[in-house]
Amino acid sequence: MGAHMIPDPASQPLSSPPPGNGAPSPGPVPMSLLPDNCTLGPSGNLVMAGVDVLELVAEVGTPVFVYDEDHVRARLAEARSAFGERVAYASKAFLCKAMARLAHEEGCCIDVATGGEMAVALAAGVPAGRLVLHGNNKSMSELATAVEAGVGRLVVDSFDELDRLEHIHRAGVAGGAVPEVLLRVTPGVEAHTHEYVMTGQDDSKFGFGLASGAAAQAVERVSRPGSGAHLVGLHAHIGSQIFALESYRQELAVLGPFFSSLGLAELCIGGGLGVPYVSGESAPSITEWAQVVRQAAGAAGVPADVVISAEPGRAVVASGAVTFYTVGTIKELPGLRTYVSVDGGMSDNPRPVLYGSGYEAFLPRCVPAPRPRVVTVVGKHCESGDVLVRDAAVPSDLAVGDVLATPVTGAYGHSMASNYNKVPRPPVVFVRGGSWRTVVRREAYEDLMALDL
Repeated sequence: MGAHMIPDPASQPLSSPPPGNGAPSPGPVPMSLLPDNCTLGPSGNLVMAGVDVLELVAEVGTPVFVYDEDHVRARLAEARSAFGERVAYASKAFLCKAMARLAHEEGCCIDVATGGEMAVALAAGVPAGRLVLHGNNKSMSELATAVEAGVGRLVVDSFDELDRLEHIHRAGVAGGAVPEVLLRVTPGVEAHTHEYVMTGQDDSKFGFGLASGAAAQAVERVSRPGSGAHLVGLHAHIGSQIFALESYRQELAVLGPFFSSLGLAELCIGGGLGVPYVSGESAPSITEWAQVVRQAAGAAGVPADVVISAEPGRAVVASGAVTFYTVGTIKELPGLRTYVSVDGGMSDNPRPVLYGSGYEAFLPRCVPAPRPRVVTVVGKHCESGDVLVRDAAVPSDLAVGDVLATPVTGAYGHSMASNYNKVPRPPVVFVRGGSWRTVVRREAYEDLMALDL
């Protein structure tokens, strides 16, 4: 799986080389990559939201994801302020019941992409009307469940899905309730990001193509009497981990005239705003993103009274968490490299294996320490590609037994985690105001066999 690493411009600004191609910085890990409420203790040790992380880790063990709850709340509140009440947290970035409650408490809708994500959000007590159901292949069961529950918006992705909604309506599900829908339109815009997370180009599994005429056909189809759906707006999403806001200007320049011709009330521009992962990176804020989107919408002729919404996920949670591991072995290969093995790996962070994504590493026992030593941080899996940080700058006194941390792991770590090699998934801990709570417990070996017959 890891034999051919894919350079990941998606994790870098357009002007930066892919991770591993440049020399790592020997200086301390930038505090800007850590959650908002991180401070230093007397010895330079890491304190998150008033909690000494080494004391926390000693109690809960490693690996562990630790989230700064107020950091996440601040990003959600910023999104709500920037885009309004229809803004939706993209839960694929990270979801558990506690996270769903947190997003709802901060006034955001929740974007769910499967029946499973919908079930978690509903179990957390989020009103169905505050959910937005996505997915390029929603089953009849998922759609019927959403209609019965009263999900606020369905984002329709295909003509087959329109067939299913019409069938559900004719069957009288939920008394013949007609859900409010957005049509997902593929605008033909190629965002400046990794090809695996580009979604707005013409050749995409998502949505109705604008240039092909499919989008216009879908509008006509859903507007027919008895379609089983009430069209309220359009949706478009051009990709993930986008640093260049110009991509959104292009999206709206293409989409705006078509949208304006329909007289609809809502336009969702999707998500995809990038975040810095390594030293030297910077990215626009959610507020700056919203300002550019609104300016571009106006320039494209979108009426001022249209509800413009978005679906930030990574930008909300990525930099809000740090993953902590314990170093188990250090293997020096003279003239080649030094391998530092930790007690996690590709099962809790598959992004380096999937995309070659770059991360930093540091020792929370002394955050300001220089990091002159270059090592390769690897996991414990039976896979040569099980690499977490290919060229990691670490302190010279790194030793077996040290707790090693990787920041900016709040998105697509736990949510993409697996049980490869039957490794139990790590717990998730929220820290706030000097205290902490476990919101997802660590898996046990018994959990690995819970489904076996």
